[in-house]
Amino acid sequence: MKPFFKLELAEARHMIAAAIARSQEIGVLETICITDEGGFPLAMERMDGGRVTGPQIAWNKAFTAAGHKRSTHLFNTAPNGPALPGNEAFGIQWSFDGKFAVFVGGFPIVVDNEVVGGIGLSGGNGEQDTAAGLAGLAALRDLLRESGREVLVQSDIKL
Repeated sequence: MKPFFKLELAEARHMIAAAIARSQEIGVLETICITDEGGFPLAMERMDGGRVTGPQIAWNKAFTAAGHKRSTHLFNTAPNGPALPGNEAFGIQWSFDGKFAVFVGGFPIVVDNEVVGGIGLSGGNGEQDTAAGLAGLAALRDLLRESGREVLVQSDIKL
């Protein structure tokens, strides 16, 4: 059996705190969802004043990123984004009762080259969601640095 890192509530909360801090710096009201490797929520926060649609959208993005092991925006990135019209996964967003998100704001959480969860953000534009998401990933990297674990911190992730 292969040993692996299991994301826990403390790490999820740490990531959310960092994403919220970054969101406050750039002046955007985000909802942040952290899921486990199966796409089920470990923690979620909607900033005061954040959109009521944010929690579902953030969860959808985290679910997709964790389950499909790639950043959600890569599905629609031209020219080879698989969800673009004419490409092999066109219409995939209708999978899982419409829970599959194919736009910016969802990133897999990769520890030691394994997807251990997802982070999804909703509330800003693509640049803002990405900035807050990367802050969350960087916070996990910094938290785990002393343990020798490696956390991938980049916007374009595809395993």
